[in-house]
This record gives sequence, C-alpha cells and structure tokens, in this order.
Amino acid sequence: MSGDEEAASGLRERTRRAVRAELARLALDLFTTRGYEETTVEDVARAAGMSKRSFFRYFASKEDVVFGDLELMAARIAEEIADRPADEPPWRCLTTVLAAWQDRIHAGQRELTGLRLIESSPALRARLHQKRDELRALVAEALCARPDARLDAFTADLLTGAAAAALDAAGREWLRGEGRADRAALLARAFALLEPRDAARDVGATA
Repeated sequence: MSGDEEAASGLRERTRRAVRAELARLALDLFTTRGYEETTVEDVARAAGMSKRSFFRYFASKEDVVFGDLELMAARIAEEIADRPADEPPWRCLTTVLAAWQDRIHAGQRELTGLRLIESSPALRARLHQKRDELRALVAEALCARPDARLDAFTADLLTGAAAAALDAAGREWLRGEGRADRAALLARAFALLEPRDAARDVGATA
C-alpha cells in the first residue's frame, strides 16, 4: 500500500469513527428521552439524516449502540494479560490490566447516561449480563493460558468473577454519586477488598 493509499485509508477510518460516535450520541439522547424499547433504528437513522441501511454500516443492532465495542475490548484485555510478566500473580495481573483500561475509558456524561439507561431497562440489564459472561470466559481463558500460570479453570473463573463484581460495584457507586466520585479510586478500593489472601502466590495452581 502506497503512502497516499495509507493516508486515505486512515482518513476513512477516522471519518467512520466520527460518524459512529455521533450516531451513538444521537441514539443515547433518543433512548433517554423516549425510552430504549420505544425508540427504533429508523428513529435513530432519521435523527442522523441517514437511511436505516446506512445505520447498519456502523452498528449491527440497536443494542450495539449501548454496549459499544465490548468484544473488541475483551480481546485486547486478553492480549494485554498475555503480555504481563509470567511470574506476576494472577489477581495482580488481572486487576492491573483492568485498572489501566478503566483509566482509558472516559467516565463522563456519555457513560453515565449509558449506565442509567441499562439500569432502567430489564432487557438491557439481561443482555449486559449475558455479554459479560461471554467476555469473562474469554478473559479467564487468557489467565489460564499465561506462560507458567499453572492456574486451573475454576480459580480463573473465581478471579474473573470477583473482578467483574468489583467493576459492577464501582460503577453503581459512581452512578449513585452522579459521576462525581473518582471511579478509578472506587475500583482500586473494590479490588483491594476482594484481593485473595494468598495473592502473592499463584492461587489455584495445578500440580
């Protein structure tokens, strides 16, 4: 690929991300004012001045607007877990990677709106739990696959479940405070409270 072609490709990708972000903003506004179930894809497309077919070039479904790129995020988290030092205890490895991701995510008004929306919709709450179970399994697999991890599947499931519970609790507390609290500090506190007693060793190691 030539330099001009690479530049054009980069411009297209930046344009796509910008349109996708604007679509998500419009959709969340509509979901908040009208209700998630009451708002259709046609409504979102119309507000954005595009066709329904064009909408599906950016999002596979209406719920994807709410949940964003969870699958991509989980895949990258799994990659970063694989890149951590092989002798790092599993809980420390997992929470270090998750805390870094928390710092990258802008915990602003859009995320606050999204969390409120999920809390208000039983369908979205159920779908979120389903997606998180799938993604948690991917992260647990990455923990077990680390070089010299000697970590059994049961313990990996427990550790990722505890980390997910910490993320949920920190998110709910942040939501109750209308987004004013330091979410990173809340997450660090939750992780500290749940840290295994023998975190300095490879808990759940298999012989």
